[in-house]
Amino acid sequence: MAKPQKRYVCQACGSVAHRWAGQCGDCAEWNTLVEEAGAVVTPFAAKHHLQSGGRAMTLVSLDSEVALPARLASGIAELDRAMGGGFVEGSATLIGGDPGIGKSTLLLQAAAKMALAGLSVAYVSGEEAADQVRLRARRLGLGNAPVQLAAATSTRDILTTLSQGAPPALLVIDSIQTMHSDLIEGAPGTVSQVRASAQELIRFAKGRGTAVVLVGHVTKDGSIAGPRVLEHMVDTVLSFEGERSHQYRILRAIKNRFGGTDEIGVFAMVAEGLAEVSNPSALFLTQRDEGVTGTVVFPALEGTRPVLVEIQALVVRLASGATPRRAVVGWDAGRLAMILAVLEARCGLSFSTCEVYLNIAGGYRVQDPAADMAVAAALISALSEKPVAADAVAFGEVALSGEIRPVAHGALRLKEAGKLGFERALVPAAMAADKSAMRLAGFKTLGQFVDHMLGRG
Repeated sequence: MAKPQKRYVCQACGSVAHRWAGQCGDCAEWNTLVEEAGAVVTPFAAKHHLQSGGRAMTLVSLDSEVALPARLASGIAELDRAMGGGFVEGSATLIGGDPGIGKSTLLLQAAAKMALAGLSVAYVSGEEAADQVRLRARRLGLGNAPVQLAAATSTRDILTTLSQGAPPALLVIDSIQTMHSDLIEGAPGTVSQVRASAQELIRFAKGRGTAVVLVGHVTKDGSIAGPRVLEHMVDTVLSFEGERSHQYRILRAIKNRFGGTDEIGVFAMVAEGLAEVSNPSALFLTQRDEGVTGTVVFPALEGTRPVLVEIQALVVRLASGATPRRAVVGWDAGRLAMILAVLEARCGLSFSTCEVYLNIAGGYRVQDPAADMAVAAALISALSEKPVAADAVAFGEVALSGEIRPVAHGALRLKEAGKLGFERALVPAAMAADKSAMRLAGFKTLGQFVDHMLGRG
């Protein structure tokens, strides 16, 4: 009988090697290769092919009439918004976030509200005892919710219990890294255990119509721990973001097979748990006074939701010979370096002898390329010590040539800014002709924008 072939699996990225090494060749992490039993290698036989012996499938046409998947409202509007309308029957959702960010609190609130609405909900914790979950529910004012609790880590025990009788409408597993399958060797949290346990839970979800939510741990760089294939196996991947020192939390959809991506839900951590924030723009805008340099309001877009945030810049001139520092919080450092290079090469501004600090107020993270023009306005204002008008917003993408390019959904951004009392907007020239209740000032190049900011014409 052929012997199983040895293989070594990286616990950080899931790559497979045939011999042990101190460093993974794919992710460059050290001491992450762990030996696992591989498949039995058998000689190839020509008569053993895959063209016969299987089960014939029924093929359907692309235009066939099929019912849309049913949605289960969680009772939390911001959570439903991020997921595209609520949980889908028979779907698998993975939610990750830093420790203590509020993943368990959010899911417990959703589970309790769905149970109070008459749905069958099961909450399985592999990290806490059932009494600890009950205490948290009482603290959140949800102690009377008919949620079925269990503290278990065996995947076989969980599925055996849930297979008896009617399946629950929602199953929460907190967390997938604590689950253990007796069919696979290895401790809980290893790549093989996470993959096998998740596969069995997803199979249960697809077969019984239960919406399964898996809580995932994250690594030090913010990515979900375990094999990368876990994110491919599930239908929806949510990221719960925020700084523990700040009150706000953002639930961001990274992957969604049943809805759009890049939608966000905004929450605020209060004594009673996570509270929904219906107007996130007011959360990220600070009290702005006339005469403050280096601050600009930018209408960011998250999915279909415009969010107004404040971009703050500080430029400090150094003595000759000192090495300037660049510090960025909430934006891409490489993008800041590009904007500084364009301002120097195309507009004649000098930042080479200045330290530059850039911050997005409230701890918000901006990934929208339309922020280029707002960042440039903040840098110009901080360098020249001339404030931007407090009733103005700015957005537009800056090219390496110095051209200011139009961005998507400009009307939606302007509408949100107008609702919050802003009267002027600094936009690309191609968008200046758009109909809007605000006064629009259009600029074709970054040089024209600099001249406007410095009062040259």
